[in-house]
Amino acid sequence: MKQTFFVLTALAIAVTTSIPFVSCISNTKAGNTNGEVALRQDSLVKRGSYWVSPIGYDDCHSPKKFDPNGVEIDRQHRFSDYLSTTPGSKVNTCVMKNRWVLFAMDLTSSFGPRGRSCSANISSDAPGISNRKEEQFFKALPEGKSKGLKESHPLLPPMPWFVYKNMSATDIKAIFS
Repeated sequence: MKQTFFVLTALAIAVTTSIPFVSCISNTKAGNTNGEVALRQDSLVKRGSYWVSPIGYDDCHSPKKFDPNGVEIDRQHRFSDYLSTTPGSKVNTCVMKNRWVLFAMDLTSSFGPRGRSCSANISSDAPGISNRKEEQFFKALPEGKSKGLKESHPLLPPMPWFVYKNMSATDIKAIFS
């Protein structure tokens, strides 16, 4: 009797602990040959939040505050791109001779052989990418198309889109989320 009870208890524990695993497997994307598992939205957001820091999204897309303690992200304008209120400076292009790229102090804009490049507003606000579709994000990030439009020009340097093309579809989806 005790042996039956222990066997049934062990079986019940095995079944209940494998349900999340089974549900993840059943959510696998159809036709996905990479073996990636579809994640719930909250898991995607956490994973995307993790990725945007080491990849350096704040480095180029967030204005910075400078104070006696150093540099910090302007959290009020996080991912909002180059602020029009940021004082600009004149660039002597003769000195550059197509070999140099100069960055603004907060890294949200640069000036190089192609002229001035400003980072895009990638915030989730209305002026940012909130009205963009996930397909556009997949076209922009790994394919380097401006605004994620097939007919648009390539993303300008210093945007390293060619590095992101090596990321998994799940990671790109997480960053979008």
